[in-house]
Amino acid sequence: MSLIEALNWRYATKKMNGEAVQQEKVDMILEAARLAPTSSGLQPFKIIAISNPDKKKELLPLAFNQSQIVDASHVLIFAAWDNYTHENIDEVFNRTNAERGIPASATEEYVARLKGMLVPRTAEENFQHAARQAYIGLGMAIAQAAMLKVDTTPMEGFDNAKVDEFLGLREKGLRSVSILTIGYRDAENDWLVNLKKVRQSLADFVIEYK
Repeated sequence: MSLIEALNWRYATKKMNGEAVQQEKVDMILEAARLAPTSSGLQPFKIIAISNPDKKKELLPLAFNQSQIVDASHVLIFAAWDNYTHENIDEVFNRTNAERGIPASATEEYVARLKGMLVPRTAEENFQHAARQAYIGLGMAIAQAAMLKVDTTPMEGFDNAKVDEFLGLREKGLRSVSILTIGYRDAENDWLVNLKKVRQSLADFVIEYK
């Protein structure tokens, strides 16, 4: 199945059947998000993966009782850095340089420019920037899941502050951005499953300058 075919197959699943997704497929979905491109390669987000039934039940009211939270196989919470600091930027480039076997001096000038651009900004500006990087990972995860015929529901409908508190994210320098539930559709009880996918036409969607 091509990516386009997979994207035509997928939809925002409203009702899941509780069936577990094979760990191999979950790992591939997480890997797609991990390999997503991010600004300056900072990868300023993490994924909290929840499959524990009790933990999902606790999360349910924080996500406005959307049934996919408990009916999904896994709940993936995308959480972005709450700020860019000298320390977290250094950690990225120290690791990168070590793995590539190059000296710190090779990236010193670039890192200094990057810090000069990012660190003076407000924490909220930097969180919003990091959140946009997390959404790239979210998109990659959705696409990979569709390629595997695994259903997903991306969600912004949840109480971010309460989710952050529930998972202790602020203590980790993170803030929740989006939730992605993964599982399998309950085709008999999902009102959206057979409705036609509707998008703008390509001619309306793309503005070309030739």
